[in-house]
Amino acid sequence: MAMDQRHQSATTSAAVTLTKPLHCIVKLGGAAITLKNELETINEENLNIVSSQLRQAMISGPCCGMDWSRRPGSLEVPTVVDDFDDVESDSKKFIVVHGAGSFGHFQASKSGVHKGGLSRPLVKSGFVATRISVTSLNLEIVRALAKEGIPSIGMSPFSCGWSTCERNMAVADSSTVVQAIDAGFIPVLHGDAVLDSSQGCTILSGDVIIRHLAEELRPDYVVFLTDVFGVYDRPPTEPDAVLLREIAVREDGNWSVLKPILQDTTKQVEITVAAHDTTGGMVTKISEAAMIAKLGIDVYIVKAATEHSVRALQGQLKDNIPDDWLGTVIRLAR
Repeated sequence: MAMDQRHQSATTSAAVTLTKPLHCIVKLGGAAITLKNELETINEENLNIVSSQLRQAMISGPCCGMDWSRRPGSLEVPTVVDDFDDVESDSKKFIVVHGAGSFGHFQASKSGVHKGGLSRPLVKSGFVATRISVTSLNLEIVRALAKEGIPSIGMSPFSCGWSTCERNMAVADSSTVVQAIDAGFIPVLHGDAVLDSSQGCTILSGDVIIRHLAEELRPDYVVFLTDVFGVYDRPPTEPDAVLLREIAVREDGNWSVLKPILQDTTKQVEITVAAHDTTGGMVTKISEAAMIAKLGIDVYIVKAATEHSVRALQGQLKDNIPDDWLGTVIRLAR
């Protein structure tokens, strides 16, 4: 199956160079960190586990919580550590990008923001409502990471000046992201409502953002944390669904399943997209992951908050994929 070509137009960006190599880009899938069928509801348990796993992967040595704010309506006084050690813990360079899940998609689909038309009051209102929703989720994720001692900084593509043309990435200056990384922070970006020079506005998905950042900053590997164990040959809710453990991407963009060997090699992978998902769902995820793999960067799609996600985040899968690891590896054909 050939990759989706929708997002392959050239992007405009200032030349950016990290002073130290980027270790990993992590995608927190919206379905993994929110309850997707409950409007604007975070999956607190998963988010807390994922935040702890990210700290283990990023930071070696002691670290202190960095959320000194008080939640609205709470009487709890923020805890501030007084005895900070002047020696900073060694940390790896990461970028986190999260999906919207039950945040933003409802507002975007109800108003048609992804289709454009800012001259219509409904679309303009939906643009505002969508951004309120996704940025509120971004704040909660930054807060959860900060509580673990991860120096997280929320960054919105719209506020960074990113925009599209005919729904393809057009302007995406990554210099602010690079400056944050070089200063010792972990940028936390998200899918966002952005301006589009052709149709007025659209939705820029987190998967497209990751592909763009991977092209520019060349991480060692990319991890997609999802609500299922990986990519299946059909919807994973079906009883006979098979987990695709390794997918090889050729330089022409076509890909094939290496493991397991499918009995019916003519059968295309069946993919479903939720009716309210305005960013393409698993179709976009696989096509963007394939474009990243074409760069020679391994992509791991794995269930969030599991022992399998720990191994992926810590880079234990670079050479050989253990038989007891559950997930999907997408990599350049060797």
